[in-house]
Amino acid sequence: MSLSNYIKELLSVEEYSFSLPELIENSNKSESALKRELSYLVSKGEIIPLRKSFYLIIPPRYSKHRKLPVELYLDKLFRLLGRDYYLGLYSAAKFHGAGHQQIQRDYIITETPYLLNIKKDTIDLRFFTTSNWPKKNIQNRKADSGIFKISDPLLTSVDLIHYQTKLGGLNRMMAILEELMEEISESNLKDLLTWYPNKSTLQRFGFLMEEFHADPDLISILYNYLRSIKYYPVLLSPKSNQKPGAVDNKWKVAVNVKMESDI
Repeated sequence: MSLSNYIKELLSVEEYSFSLPELIENSNKSESALKRELSYLVSKGEIIPLRKSFYLIIPPRYSKHRKLPVELYLDKLFRLLGRDYYLGLYSAAKFHGAGHQQIQRDYIITETPYLLNIKKDTIDLRFFTTSNWPKKNIQNRKADSGIFKISDPLLTSVDLIHYQTKLGGLNRMMAILEELMEEISESNLKDLLTWYPNKSTLQRFGFLMEEFHADPDLISILYNYLRSIKYYPVLLSPKSNQKPGAVDNKWKVAVNVKMESDI
């Protein structure tokens, strides 16, 4: 089977990516002949080499933007890598209806070890790694190509707060956090509190929930949880050269940034 025919076959079943080993397995051509065909279609912009031996198919409806929606190939990429993942941060917020900003980058959280970011022309994937893999709070969503994993509104919120210094600061995400809080359920919160290890992030989240007048029942659940464990003063925005000092709120959060949305 030629590469062009293989691609047509994949597209007919809503598959938008493939690996070189898959291609070799499904073709009677030599590896060197297939690589020549790959180079030709790459030069025409019909496929994009995302990373070693993994290619994206760019059908006509996506050719103008020269990129694919990340949800069409994410699950297959991570199955090939043999790693857990979920779409998170600003990318997940957009799926939850809180995407004020037109983000050109896709954010994926994966298990350690560190994974190099991918920047190819119009495709920009940024990976964050964690050694504390979520036991809950990850949802399965349906895309044209199948299922992909995404953080629920609560995990999306706490991840944004946790990684704030790497994401442009807290003010960049204020409006997004406020909208995400409207999507959080009691079961989301109870699930998160069974496994989430970052107390300081929960303190910051609780403080912001009160600032945004979130559901009082959720605020109460989180505060009662924190009261049951030891927690100490933290800065709202972590800074290596600054310490929280005295705080005057129940979350023990020292406000060291002027809180204003950039929207």
